[in-house]
Amino acid sequence: MLVALGVLVIVAVIASLMLGRYPITPLEAFGMLAHQVIPFDPFWTAQQETLFFQVRLPRIVLALMVGCSLATAGAAYQGTFQNPLVSPDILGASQGAAFGAACAILLGLGTFGVSASAFLFSIAAVLLVLLVGSRARGNHLLIVVLAGVMVSSLFQAGVSFTKLIADPTDQLAAITYWLMGSLTGARWSDMALAAIPMAAGLAALFALRWRINVLTMGDDEASTMGVNARRVRLIVILAATLVTASAVAVSGMIGWVGLVIPHFARMIIGCDYRKLLPASMLMGASFLLIVDDIARLVATSEIPIGILTAFVGAPFFLYLITRRKQEL
Repeated sequence: MLVALGVLVIVAVIASLMLGRYPITPLEAFGMLAHQVIPFDPFWTAQQETLFFQVRLPRIVLALMVGCSLATAGAAYQGTFQNPLVSPDILGASQGAAFGAACAILLGLGTFGVSASAFLFSIAAVLLVLLVGSRARGNHLLIVVLAGVMVSSLFQAGVSFTKLIADPTDQLAAITYWLMGSLTGARWSDMALAAIPMAAGLAALFALRWRINVLTMGDDEASTMGVNARRVRLIVILAATLVTASAVAVSGMIGWVGLVIPHFARMIIGCDYRKLLPASMLMGASFLLIVDDIARLVATSEIPIGILTAFVGAPFFLYLITRRKQEL
């Protein structure tokens, strides 16, 4: 199944390279890639090369990065909190990023400033949740989730305030469009900065995937197996937050990927995190790439990708709840 999911990613990438209002054949795509290494006479136009390297290819790579990150973070959160309803925004990372991006748009900081502000506020929101969780008494996991809900509401109110005072002619539209999520305008420079924390977080989660298996058994069982559940849980939360913050900072708020894709992966691969995490990575990458293709091709004007992921995710989750209500 993992090999099949890997093949699906490759097929989705090849199809995405060809699809568009300005079609590029597979031979032209492979020729342009090979031309970067081996010099030969090009058989494509300069416009096709510019479109390929500056628009289509960075957008495909960004879709793969964001989809992989959100799905992996969602799977890690669900195992850590032992709750199938948990998603990457449970600890306020998404709402913190939204507030940071809105503030940056109000200040006119530009694309890089918006991404950097979203990333920093996303990290700050989760650190605030963990601080509240460490100070309160009682069920630690429940307190952390409740603190996440509180912090999310706080930053959501901040986003509403920024929309209230924003200039309705341009700033309000920019904030609203960012909140709907989009991969339009993907640039290699922004992706290079996001790739570093993404790679660090994904590597940490991949290395700890067997320990997440132990966390799903409960703290007592983890202690008997020599695993410090509290420390491992903190590392997993920080790594998943780093991945989520990086993804949201460069793509805006794209919901449902981190909630639905891990359940899809469980249906075909099982609950063993040694296989579930790689499956979530591959499935999340291919899913978001396919949805992004639909978003840019289904209508004359591009549909924000966050809308389409909600259209796909919400009905599936309703089906999941009704089909597995005893387990949930």
